Amino acid sequence: MKVFGREPVYILAFIAVALKLSSAYGLDVTSEQQGAIMAVLSLVVAVITAFVLKTGAAGAAIVNLAQGALALFLAFGLEMSAEQQAMWMALVEGAVALVLHREVTAPVSVLPIEQSSPVRPAPPQSV
Repeated sequence: MKVFGREPVYILAFIAVALKLSSAYGLDVTSEQQGAIMAVLSLVVAVITAFVLKTGAAGAAIVNLAQGALALFLAFGLEMSAEQQAMWMALVEGAVALVLHREVTAPVSVLPIEQSSPVRPAPPQSV
């Protein structure tokens, strides 16, 4: 996958160097915050890659991005209890499951019982 004619890894490396240089010359960013920023940027590239390559891993990439974003906000001083963090992640995971549930197919064959309904009888067949 190429972005702007360049590999995403090279773009991330450039951003990492620019961030480190900026912090060395006055940008008030701690090493923990730098790590969190780079982690989120890496996760953004993972999400883009999952969608572009159509690997079926988009849901996992989105959930990981949400976890990275939460870590980023916490690194910059967001006060949130572990229970609140778990609730937000449950919301994200539920939303991803709701949106992508039709895109996922089990790697097993369909059983005949899955094709019928015990509530609604099958239509009569003509002979």
